[in-house]
Amino acid sequence: MNPFLPLQIVLGLIGVIVVVALFRSIRIVPAKTVLVVERLGKYATTLSAGLHLLVPFIDRVAYSHSQKEQAVDVPTQPCFTWDNVKVDVDGVLYYRVTDPKKASYGINDVRYATIQLAQTTMRSVIGKMELDKTFEERDTINASIVREVDAASAEWGVDVTRYEIQNINVPPDILQAMEAQLRAERDKRAQIARSLGEMESKINYSVGEMEESINRSEGEKEKWINEAEGKAAEIRTLAKATAASLEKLAVALETEGGDEALSLQLTEQYIGELRSLARSGTEVVLPMDLSDLDSMLQSIRGILHRAGADTPI
Repeated sequence: MNPFLPLQIVLGLIGVIVVVALFRSIRIVPAKTVLVVERLGKYATTLSAGLHLLVPFIDRVAYSHSQKEQAVDVPTQPCFTWDNVKVDVDGVLYYRVTDPKKASYGINDVRYATIQLAQTTMRSVIGKMELDKTFEERDTINASIVREVDAASAEWGVDVTRYEIQNINVPPDILQAMEAQLRAERDKRAQIARSLGEMESKINYSVGEMEESINRSEGEKEKWINEAEGKAAEIRTLAKATAASLEKLAVALETEGGDEALSLQLTEQYIGELRSLARSGTEVVLPMDLSDLDSMLQSIRGILHRAGADTPI
């Protein structure tokens, strides 16, 4: 039996341990990942992406952190609004590790602590709002949670980027009351819109009637003006024609045979008028003697002579 066999076995084991330690001391760090290295139980350095060599048996990787933005579900949390309505709220929190040393030694479990802080902050923010505001101002709630959680988690080496509320669940009786209120608001808006439409319709109709009346009165006014101007023009034309006729008549009476021609014309006109009056059932009272045509003509001639004497030639 070989007396050196136990020693060889021990040396072989030591060699295997040394080889394993050498291999374990070689670390390849992926992108967006950091390793926190401790030397003899104390923080030594932070390894970023790339190839690194550790001191065997002295250095060890204590923590590993991903520097990618991480999304974690915030479990459903019961909250009470300002008007004492219980709602169940859940959401998603986005954060990123910016300081691996603080994330390793500043808090025991940075992920768990961030979720708990988000839940606590969410209860505080929703407790300051009425139920209706929680549905209308989700962006405000999200911004408030991000601001407060980010400020509190700065000591942990964590940067909270955003928070999104997923669901806000209310009790069934409150939900029914909200639906009834919503229907009432819709009916109210519909009635208001209908009344406004009827009012505008009546206003438009009255405006149309007013404009139609104005246009009609303007048309009547123009018509009266045109008729008045036409009658005035007719009167002026008739007066000018009458004046010209009288003037010519006066000139004709001064010529030789003018009186006889006038007498003949008047006689014809007189007889024609009498013929038109001679209808059955017509009674006419004449102020002169029809049998004495000479005296009648003398009267008419005298009138014409006086009119001719008064008319300037």
